[in-house]
Amino acid sequence: MSEKNGFHLIPSLVDIEAAQWNAIAGGQACLSHAFLSTLESTACVGGKTGWTPQHATLWRDGELVAAMPLYLKVHSYGEYVFDWAWADAYARNGLDYYPKWLSALPFCPIPGTRLLGRNADDRKTLLAATLALAADSGLSSFHLLFPTEEEGSWMREAGMMLRNGVQFHWHNAGYADFDAFLAHLNHDKRKKIRQERRRTGDHGLSLRWLDGHTASASDWAFFYRCYATTYALHRSTPYLTPDFFTTLARDMPDGVRLLLAERDGEALAGAFYLCDGEALYGRYWGATESLPFLHFELCYYQAIDYCIRHGLSRFEGGAQGEHKLSRGLEPVVTRSAHWIADRRFRDAVDRFLEQESTGIQFYLDELSERSPFRNT
Repeated sequence: MSEKNGFHLIPSLVDIEAAQWNAIAGGQACLSHAFLSTLESTACVGGKTGWTPQHATLWRDGELVAAMPLYLKVHSYGEYVFDWAWADAYARNGLDYYPKWLSALPFCPIPGTRLLGRNADDRKTLLAATLALAADSGLSSFHLLFPTEEEGSWMREAGMMLRNGVQFHWHNAGYADFDAFLAHLNHDKRKKIRQERRRTGDHGLSLRWLDGHTASASDWAFFYRCYATTYALHRSTPYLTPDFFTTLARDMPDGVRLLLAERDGEALAGAFYLCDGEALYGRYWGATESLPFLHFELCYYQAIDYCIRHGLSRFEGGAQGEHKLSRGLEPVVTRSAHWIADRRFRDAVDRFLEQESTGIQFYLDELSERSPFRNT
């Protein structure tokens, strides 16, 4: 068989050796071959999900030198960068917005590298080839979500429009323990967090941190029940299947964390995280019993404490959630890049993004005035 060369779309990560993919993906858990291939093998993407894998790859003499996760999308669910209004505008003008090209981590609003590769030239070549593919495909658009700032500049140079957003992340300033972190907050926020944690403590719960090595099949089955309950309460359908959690725990045991809250040995709530050498990433939670402030304890305070105890540099709390500010998470600018085929819509979107960017800056200025940290 001849060795691959040049640009290729790959319909499944099964067709790419894990070692080749991981060699250019870095150490971020959600970019690993195990994470992305588990989404495929457990039917979270592919089939009738509206996420059709078409991963963009660049090869040289049979070696994978650059890649990006790429999907054909027939909706905008599970992206966390909202373009429903753009799709509606297309529909009102008798045009098809879907399918569209999307480079993203499904169901993961985690910022980071999206153009994988060992050097900038190969990564830029991959971007150019993907843009050419989008232009030749006849589809409406190509979108790339949550790239790094450097990648964003490459995308702007390549003719894509940039869009800013805001997330809330906690940063480890070398705190000795959770109390040392609290000492850096202003009096009102510090008092509020202590009150909330005392209220949670009154529930008489014990907490267990598990990973893929230590969590049992029954632990994952219970957590899936919690996860599905959270979606049901929001009248929505879970994106992830039960097999996803058990398979990921098996194939990426060091990259997952499960926090269970128990009373008298019986689990009643859980939170699921991804983890790598740099950060803890908050993803999903749920409970079978509604208890005041338990969500904040499992999804924020325990995560912060975990990062301090394990020397992780940050905790990323996921998309949106202004309430995270008062709990010590700080606003961080995120970005996405967009290419629209139709010039009329491209110009309209460009004007919209310019106005939105001004609004985002005002929002950031307002958040900075509400910082929970003491003035030093």
